[in-house]
Amino acid sequence: MISAAASMSALGLGLGLLLGAAARRFHVDTPPIVDEIEKLLPGTNCGACGFPGCRGAAEAVAAGNAPVSLCTPGGRDVALQLAEIAGPECGGGAMVATMAELEPTIAFIFEDHCTGCTKCFKRCPTDAIVGAAKQIHTVVPDACIGCDACIEVCPTEAIVRRVKPRTLSNWYWEKPQPGFGATETGVPA
Repeated sequence: MISAAASMSALGLGLGLLLGAAARRFHVDTPPIVDEIEKLLPGTNCGACGFPGCRGAAEAVAAGNAPVSLCTPGGRDVALQLAEIAGPECGGGAMVATMAELEPTIAFIFEDHCTGCTKCFKRCPTDAIVGAAKQIHTVVPDACIGCDACIEVCPTEAIVRRVKPRTLSNWYWEKPQPGFGATETGVPA
């Protein structure tokens, strides 16, 4: 009994030392830009961007393999911040310009079609869906990030995407149209 415990302890100690040495020998330093990009992303790891998590998306943006507008839940604000950090060589130019015109969207549940199957709120990464089994569900707009994970699994197609209602927390000033309200001299009318 004692010899078995001693041999298992020696084996564990030897393998632990081997793993520690391998970790030091094969350590790969990540560029600091990847950590900076990952801090800007929402961190929900929803997969809406097509990558397994926010770390994979940050690595792809830093390498220039993905556009800065890849994060749907982050929206326009995150894309603009990513464009400042990553620069134009990482897809920052025209993609952000087109994304700036898009409105953020959230999920909306038609309660008369909802059967209460609970598939949607099991897939929601931010727990934005409220409801119980065999009861009507609803979406909390402030918690929804618009990742569309719930839309994909709804068997009755009761969930659709809608434009997020404007509140004080997500309101922004519209970009003025050129020439609107100005006279020929350039002085406002």
